[in-house]
Amino acid sequence: MFDNLSDKFSEALRKLSGRGRISESNVAEAMGEVKNALLEADVHYHVVQQFIASCMEKAQGQEVIRSLKPGQLMIKIVHDELVSLMSGGEEIDGSGGIMYISPGPTVIMMCGLQGSGKTTTCGKLAAYMKKRNRKVMLAAADLQRPAAVHQLEVLSQQVADPETPGGGKVYFHSEPEKVAEYGKAVGAAVTVCRNAYDRAKQFGCDVLILDTAGRLHINEELMDELRRIERAVKPQHIFLVIDAMTGQDAVNSAKAFNEQLELDGVILTKFDSDTRGGAALSVRQVTGKPVRFIGVGEKLDALEPFHPERIASRILGMGDVVSLVEKAQEQVSREEAEALQEKMSRGKLTMDDFLNQLKSIRKMGSMKSLMGMLPGIGKQIKDLDLDDRQLNRTEAMIQSMTPKERGDVELLDNSRRRRIARGSGTHQNDVSQLVKGFNMVSNLSRQMSQMGMMQRMKTLTGLGNMDLAGAMSSGGLGATKTKPAAPQKPGLKAKQRKKRKSR
Repeated sequence: MFDNLSDKFSEALRKLSGRGRISESNVAEAMGEVKNALLEADVHYHVVQQFIASCMEKAQGQEVIRSLKPGQLMIKIVHDELVSLMSGGEEIDGSGGIMYISPGPTVIMMCGLQGSGKTTTCGKLAAYMKKRNRKVMLAAADLQRPAAVHQLEVLSQQVADPETPGGGKVYFHSEPEKVAEYGKAVGAAVTVCRNAYDRAKQFGCDVLILDTAGRLHINEELMDELRRIERAVKPQHIFLVIDAMTGQDAVNSAKAFNEQLELDGVILTKFDSDTRGGAALSVRQVTGKPVRFIGVGEKLDALEPFHPERIASRILGMGDVVSLVEKAQEQVSREEAEALQEKMSRGKLTMDDFLNQLKSIRKMGSMKSLMGMLPGIGKQIKDLDLDDRQLNRTEAMIQSMTPKERGDVELLDNSRRRRIARGSGTHQNDVSQLVKGFNMVSNLSRQMSQMGMMQRMKTLTGLGNMDLAGAMSSGGLGATKTKPAAPQKPGLKAKQRKKRKSR
């Protein structure tokens, strides 16, 4: 989302490097570029003005600490202001700010305009809570759009699937007959919500999520229905779901909703899109309500708590190692990680281990998004085309190996590599690249297992200076760097003809 904004920030702050003191003139020049970058990102004008004024006030006249360069000090100032901009100075924990009541159920009322992704987000929120061992009930109170009832039912079945991670349970409540009453009898949706609350209490649910109706625009009919539901079930949390791709329109909708209802927070959807990011940076200051969750993909597990300090680090190209570690911890247990570390330290990593790691990586997200969380690598992979489908081919090649070959890649001579290529529908060169990449990963893992934490971080940061295109392609992950073709030099005959003409 923030790629363009991150580039503009880095370019502006780089100009301050090498100076011995941050003065009013050079700060004004850098902040002028930052201001333009924020406005291009569709951040609210008054929010931009306030942000720039605050940064300049804190930066002007500050002596540069001996161990820091002016550019680094300015980055810290801008980072702190970005965090304050998105959080309003309040602490937002990793639970998305949800406070559970006992005895339950804790009622969460979801509202928003049509097309914002509200119903899908209800399913994602249920999956998020199931993973944390909560008993959840989804209630289909959107009677205006009949398909919404069926959509939520399908989502609830997918979340309730035993193969979906988490120890919690998921229930579904709907009253399809009420759809026919909607618009004729006042209070049909309110009745559904009351009945869902009673049923959730009967089942001992921890959380009840109400999927309420939306409209194409805000009107009195919509707000009146939402107010009646609020009075009937008294929700502990009211979340507004808005589409991050709509920019300032999303912020204006949030402001209008908050004037009619007392919102507890905002959930931004389509955060993984190429939108400019203005909504994420503006909504807290304009509405006074924080962003609680962000939707980062289409799958049910693609919902994350919003961490302002981590988003600020991503914008400034500082990476987000904490989020990367949390994603890894969700996919790999402590026991599995310790067993793998023991293998790596002894140089005993096998292709089976490599395959398991690839499967875990696929569950964590796209390769480009994961590598972008590493400090110093985000810019390096900007023009790198990481084809996630190549992981399918890599998996096919490994599964075409015999158990002995997966345990010892030294057995893979040319004859075996040709057989593996035929079995996986790839080329022999692809198999050779996979083996080369596996050996590189194995050697690096063995070296890092013997390092301290600071040495590991330096090694990871140092990866940003290497030829990532070459490293990724040699690892069999199908990365190519998009560069214009270099002009060809004239051949010898062309030079001779030119020389004869000049005579």
